[in-house]
Amino acid sequence: MFNELFSSEAWAEALPVIRGQFLLATWETLYVTVLSTFFAILIGLPLGIVLVAGDEKGIRPLPKWIIKTLNVIINILRSVPFLILMILVFPLTRVIVGTTVGTAATIVPLVIAAFPFIARLAETSLREVNPNSIEMAQSLGASPMQIIRKVMLPESVPLLISNATTAITTILGYTAMSGIIGGGGLGKIAINYGYYRYRYVIMFAAVILLVVLVQIFQSVGNKLAAASDKRLRS
Repeated sequence: MFNELFSSEAWAEALPVIRGQFLLATWETLYVTVLSTFFAILIGLPLGIVLVAGDEKGIRPLPKWIIKTLNVIINILRSVPFLILMILVFPLTRVIVGTTVGTAATIVPLVIAAFPFIARLAETSLREVNPNSIEMAQSLGASPMQIIRKVMLPESVPLLISNATTAITTILGYTAMSGIIGGGGLGKIAINYGYYRYRYVIMFAAVILLVVLVQIFQSVGNKLAAASDKRLRS
């Protein structure tokens, strides 16, 4: 395998694929990653807020059975390996997208796999908010929704951004695995050309590009988190 990386013949075979398909595959990977992260945050962030605010010591306690049920659902979805989850949600994917293969079809299992993860990250971030800030808002007569909007979320923005960065890099890794069942992007190229056809130059090129994308997302996320941290600006 490693000898092929230094073979001129292997590179001659790989370059047409790299030049002809990598640009589109990179776009597909970015498209699926960003869109899946967006929808996962739309579901996971409110869920994380409910878990914190609805706790028995939260600002708006909910019946214990609701919180326990949500925790069980999140734990179950987080424990299912992504490849198995993709297969299990085939019927739902077909209903929503109309097909179970292709770039768009991978968004559904990616969202289902990611939103429980984001919910836990959001829960962790919100629990780090200073209790004194919440108590002060309560003493001033703020409603639970006002406390969430004006205290909990603003105070936890840096940690939420940092955790969102972790989530988007995780989802990016999931997109590579989706190539096994016909998903598009760099994962499809790495599997179809690199693994199935033993053209390891293409596989390693796709992996390197995925690593570069992870580093870009991580760097941007770190800068945004630092810029939003009031403690670093004061």
